[in-house]
Amino acid sequence: MEKSSIGLIGLAVMGQNIARNISRNHKISVYNRTASVTEDFLKEYESNMLVGETDLKAFVDSVASPRKIAIMVKAGKPVDMVIEGLLPLLDKGDTILDFGNSNYHDVIRREKELADKGFNFFGCGVSGGEEGALNGPSMMPGGNKAVWEDLRPIFESICAEDFDGGKCVTYLGENGAGLYVKMVHNGIEYGVMQMMAEAYETLTHAYGLNPGEIADIFEKYQTGKLQSYLFEISIPILRKKDESGKDFLLDKILDKAGQKGTGRWTALDSLDQGVALSVITEAVFARTVSSMKDKREVFSKLYDKPKPNFETPLEDFIVELEDALYAGMLVSYAQGFLLLKSAAEDKGWDFDYAEISRIWEGGCIIRAKILSTLHTAFGKNPQADLLEIPEIAKDLSDSLPNFRKVVGECMSNGMPLFCLSSALTSFEAMTNARGSANFIQGQRDFFGAHTFLRTDKEGVWHADWHEGGAITKVK
Repeated sequence: MEKSSIGLIGLAVMGQNIARNISRNHKISVYNRTASVTEDFLKEYESNMLVGETDLKAFVDSVASPRKIAIMVKAGKPVDMVIEGLLPLLDKGDTILDFGNSNYHDVIRREKELADKGFNFFGCGVSGGEEGALNGPSMMPGGNKAVWEDLRPIFESICAEDFDGGKCVTYLGENGAGLYVKMVHNGIEYGVMQMMAEAYETLTHAYGLNPGEIADIFEKYQTGKLQSYLFEISIPILRKKDESGKDFLLDKILDKAGQKGTGRWTALDSLDQGVALSVITEAVFARTVSSMKDKREVFSKLYDKPKPNFETPLEDFIVELEDALYAGMLVSYAQGFLLLKSAAEDKGWDFDYAEISRIWEGGCIIRAKILSTLHTAFGKNPQADLLEIPEIAKDLSDSLPNFRKVVGECMSNGMPLFCLSSALTSFEAMTNARGSANFIQGQRDFFGAHTFLRTDKEGVWHADWHEGGAITKVK
């Protein structure tokens, strides 16, 4: 019997869908630790391009050499356990491919450990959820360049297409580069989702709109500059009725949001890189606060909230909110790309930011019209910061008056805006040539002799801050 081009371990929904996707063009073998899952899957999707085994050795033997075996299991220790079970059955030169949401630090470690043993390890971020896995995800591969060339035909056959019909996959580099880009992608996703939630909450509590009415507004946004997958799926979410057919299901969902860790990893890495990733970090905090339901209920009884009294008519606010969301999302993307640039310099990656924008145009969760703007902007200005690119500066400048107005009105009426307010504050600070850090430097020098630099003289200085104290040049 002809052997499979690739094998896949892990048949949860994402694993099943990507296996079905691959089987349209390449023969694939599948395996799941629970044998009945493999058997049921093969029975449901019977195909001569889709085969499977319930024994791990038989599964490995069914894949053509040099073998390519993908893992799609929960990140962390489960991946290491699968690798440990696979290695005695593999031959030198075989490749283990991680399709999960692994931490890029783990990918770097596994690449080195397996290379030392004569095997290849290759990490590839896959975005698009269940639908994307089946019909075409955005793919972010990273690892050995020669291994990429071997995997490329399979990846290009299953990925989504960008706005011009190109393949939403591009080689990103070695040493965890692919999973790093996927991590930042997920962080941006956190920020965008939180801004949309803040828009929903404001329209609900400030203007008294029900989910169906908000769906009508989001549907209008979906035809303009906010057009995106997340707005697309939000419309049926907002309109969905519960089992009675009378009430909106969204009104009955507990307001506690889950998270799997990639947003937190992005925030933590931004601290290590020294990059101000305030929007994504606040999105993580927002989910954390949402999980503190019991405390929120207690605190809500201790403090009076002002009854929202928005002076802006709803019709005008809808226009202003569209600008605020667009500007906030641009700032979030700007922060994400700033982190990518910092990491690239630190780790020796040669990222093409126009390409990264392009492969996010299709398949992935954050696919949106805005990415076409970023793709074009980075194409003209490959190494520029997003905020200094003329096209982006114009879009932000045009949206800024309404952005400020929305944030100001919401905050004065007691509406929590983790990400929209953070995006605006970050923008105001980053476009402020002279800030307040001189005051902090004065304090630091007073209590810790931490010294300071001056605007009028060269060198490093320290002051005796008491009346009549000396101001001394240290070096």
